[in-house]
Amino acid sequence: MIDWTDAFDNSGYVPGSDALPALWAARAGAFREVVAAEGLAELGLAYGPGERNRLDLFRPGSTPPHGLVVFVHGGYWHRMDRSFFSHLAEGVRAQGWAVAMPSYTLAPEARVAEITREVAAAIGAAAERVAGPIRLAGHSAGGHLVTRMACTDGPLPEALAARVDRVLSISGIHDLRPLMLSKMNEVLRLTEAEAAAESPALHAPRPGVSLHAVVGAGERPELMRQTRLLAETWARAGADIADAYLAGEDHFSIIEALADPASGLVARLLG
Repeated sequence: MIDWTDAFDNSGYVPGSDALPALWAARAGAFREVVAAEGLAELGLAYGPGERNRLDLFRPGSTPPHGLVVFVHGGYWHRMDRSFFSHLAEGVRAQGWAVAMPSYTLAPEARVAEITREVAAAIGAAAERVAGPIRLAGHSAGGHLVTRMACTDGPLPEALAARVDRVLSISGIHDLRPLMLSKMNEVLRLTEAEAAAESPALHAPRPGVSLHAVVGAGERPELMRQTRLLAETWARAGADIADAYLAGEDHFSIIEALADPASGLVARLLG
């Protein structure tokens, strides 16, 4: 019998992971200070009425941006916020793109379906400030949230969805039903209907969107299965989708490449 709590326990299988949030926060804070001093950061922009309905927008240099990248953080829908990940904007910002990073209301205060709608609102608010194409990237739960935007029944208005041409799901959760059998569901409160409604692997992909699903080869087997499941089901549905299993990467190390403008992860996102 599968222990689903253990299957989703990323921290327990990465030595030293307890120290990572403090390290991320320090790097992110230093990055914000530098970009703000350059006059290229707009911090704490409201996109909704909730306390956590805020986003940070980081612009490139003096030239108009090529477009907008929105990065959605993870934390299994009930932990973390945007302030831990600001430094990850540097890779695509150095390539001439503006980067928005939203926070969102966490479970149990918000259900997963409500979080999905909040992220859609954040993308819309950022898109009003930056013209051009939109690329979405998300890690873990964030991977789920950005992939939901690429579903035919996703929450983005049609005109906004038409601007999204590429999505990068990093270690994403694409089938929420197993989470109902984990201890985590005491916080998420997923029902069978909501888990199915919010599982991208059970929905049709939006035409015209290129989706890349990547996961570390050192991650939990369930995370690799989640990536493979989305790739297989959406490929059968005719989607433009590619999956990759990155050697030497775990659930937390994998996102560090977003800070490097020359990394393969940034190349996957920007094309």
